Amino acid sequence: MGSDGTLGLQAIKTQGGLTLAQEPRSAQFDSMPKSAIAAGAADVVGLASDLPKRILLVINAQPSATDPSHGAEDAAAGDLDSILDLLRARSKHDLTLYKPSTLRRRIERRMAIHGFKRMAEYSAFLLANPSELDLLFKEMLIGVTSFFRDPEAWNELSSVALPELFARAAPDGRFRAWVAGCSTGEEAYSLAIVFTETRERLARPAATLQIFATDLNADAIAFARQGRYVASIAADVSAERLARFFRTQDDGYVIDPRIRDMVLFAQHDLIMDPPFTRLDLLCCRNLLIYFNATLQKRLLPLFHYSLLPGGVLMLGGSETVGPAQNLFPPLSSKSRLYRRSPNAAAPRAVDFPVHRRISARAPAQELPMSPQTPPTVNLQVLADQLLLQKFSPAAVLVNGLGDILYISGHTGQYLEPAAGKANWNIHVMARAAIRTQLAVALRRAVKERKAVEVHGLRMDGNAAHQIEITVEAIDEPKSLEGMVMVVFREVAAPLAEKPRRKKRAGAIDPAIAAELMRSQEELKGLREAMRASEEELQAAIEELQSTNEELQSANEELTTSKEEAQSMNEELQTINVELQSKLDDLALAQSDMQNLLNSTDIATLFLDKDLNVRRFTEQIKRIINLRDADIGRPLSDLTTTLHYSELHADAKDTLRTLAFSEKEISTSDAHWFKVRIMPYRTVANVIQGAVITFVDITAAKQLESRLRNP
Repeated sequence: MGSDGTLGLQAIKTQGGLTLAQEPRSAQFDSMPKSAIAAGAADVVGLASDLPKRILLVINAQPSATDPSHGAEDAAAGDLDSILDLLRARSKHDLTLYKPSTLRRRIERRMAIHGFKRMAEYSAFLLANPSELDLLFKEMLIGVTSFFRDPEAWNELSSVALPELFARAAPDGRFRAWVAGCSTGEEAYSLAIVFTETRERLARPAATLQIFATDLNADAIAFARQGRYVASIAADVSAERLARFFRTQDDGYVIDPRIRDMVLFAQHDLIMDPPFTRLDLLCCRNLLIYFNATLQKRLLPLFHYSLLPGGVLMLGGSETVGPAQNLFPPLSSKSRLYRRSPNAAAPRAVDFPVHRRISARAPAQELPMSPQTPPTVNLQVLADQLLLQKFSPAAVLVNGLGDILYISGHTGQYLEPAAGKANWNIHVMARAAIRTQLAVALRRAVKERKAVEVHGLRMDGNAAHQIEITVEAIDEPKSLEGMVMVVFREVAAPLAEKPRRKKRAGAIDPAIAAELMRSQEELKGLREAMRASEEELQAAIEELQSTNEELQSANEELTTSKEEAQSMNEELQTINVELQSKLDDLALAQSDMQNLLNSTDIATLFLDKDLNVRRFTEQIKRIINLRDADIGRPLSDLTTTLHYSELHADAKDTLRTLAFSEKEISTSDAHWFKVRIMPYRTVANVIQGAVITFVDITAAKQLESRLRNP
């Protein structure tokens, strides 16, 4: 019942096995299959009668060692690349850096479910069925986790690592943690619970923890945000923790709001998205084992960069830092907890994922050429590249919001990375001297769809170092439509001419006039921006007010519905009590009647309007062959010991005339009975059948016979 079997299915699925569940609608008790399906642990859901066929289909679809195609490694590698290309086009995520064995194992599971023996057949099936690509992508994201997995690691975190972090913490006691590959959220909530327990044990009430929990699987993130788990988590969470950090709901548990508020969930690609920084703790458990050595070697320096000095890296039981031990010395010999060393990673060793995201979105991206086919030297192409690199101005390509998509030339003197989490937005990266004018020009270019130029900007207040900025919205080609090109040019400052004659009194210096004009344009742009912001804020406020009113109305309706439901529930409870009282009275009356009939020792037969048996007393079994199963049988079908062939006719006549009938009838076993047939009247004086009573008068008949014949 309940969640039984869910953990077992998850364990089987982790090892690449096939998991099946019955269609809940066809089950007499549907709680078990519902729990398995809700946990995402069932590969196949169907009728119980169909599941054996699916199992046989999977068994027969397994490739054998004698299969001629089994050893075709090159063909299999090509088919694998084709499938990964389809997944990348569908999901926008690249899985080529996962271990090939893991990828093949997961693909073979889906192949077996559909009965394919060759990967080429499955690749063709994927082309015709995009929904299968979504299922395969979810299959690749192995989301198997649980609360407090590997308890020894959590105990060491609580007893060693966290106390050290508390000891070196700032006075405000604010900590940041990142749980990468959080799946359905169990490890993120486990970390929050352990932190809370450790904080109370060390008497640090002011300490707070902000956890960033990320995963590539959007469905897993949505599940984690809800914080609802099945009852089977009681196998991993102690009763004390369940009572303190969870609330029971329906057939499962819900995370306490205090723990839920400590965690922020987000969909995040560890390979392509920028990392979280300034972390005190980074938890990446049982995720690196699915990546190949190249990706592992690239991620560890990135983790080192993300952590603060002395921060803690927490890995899974089967993972190590490998050759990066100079960056992460272990806390103990057998520990999977590592402390960030002060040794700085080589600058080239830290490979930020954002570089690949930018190049992947660049409008003009050169594809790498095959090593087997060396490129032909093209002097024109080489010369064009040299001219672009040496003599073209620095420029960036941005979208309408200012997010940088492509960088050309050296832009370091105009743009600089902002502190904190990596943010590739030109409004954030622009240097202070040009930030305001650049924002105004970018807004005008997007709004007016024309080129906007800004002249005479000074960098660092140096009059000799002036630049011009050209911002132009792009309409052609279509692939770049909606983007904006920002070009930076250095210009020489104009030489001051010697005055030929004295300035007139009150004359304004041309440089001051130009600066004043530029300031006025900047002020005008800021006013326009402020006006636009005010309009947007006003619209947002109105929308929020409208939404608030709708929510208030809905809340009032729900409150009214709740009160009505509560009133109806009270009425139903009252009716239920009354009905129960009537049932008790009826049961008592029935017992009284049964005792009364039995005490009279009179055989009685109750018939309905169609003269079918409705009820009888035990004494009648001596006269008529009756059993409990005969209720509902016609009177004419019963066999009796009476010499009374007109019994059925007399009963029918009684129902017609409503006059009772009384006769003395003998039996085949030398007994005499007074048979009385009367109409059956209800309390409302409605005729509902007939009642036949049989009074034993054998003794009276025998006495009468002796008196007549002395």
